[in-house]
Amino acid sequence: MALRPVLWPEAVRVGRSHVPRRWWARSPLPDPAWLGFRMETAYGDPQAVPSGDDLLELLRWSRRMRGVTGRKLGARRYVR
Repeated sequence: MALRPVLWPEAVRVGRSHVPRRWWARSPLPDPAWLGFRMETAYGDPQAVPSGDDLLELLRWSRRMRGVTGRKLGARRYVR
């Protein structure tokens, strides 16, 4: 990723979209159960670790989808 600075802003956006509300009130690390579920659905193994290529592909996909939808992915919608 260091060799692809064009994806740096997207990495910040994607990372920020995964930060829970009031993160400072609890651990900044994702819940292990949630992370295990995500890894199992993506790789078939809850202990899997994404490769650098997978991370780059996620950022490229997010960038493309943001261009298609006109809004950032992971944006929270507030219901009143």
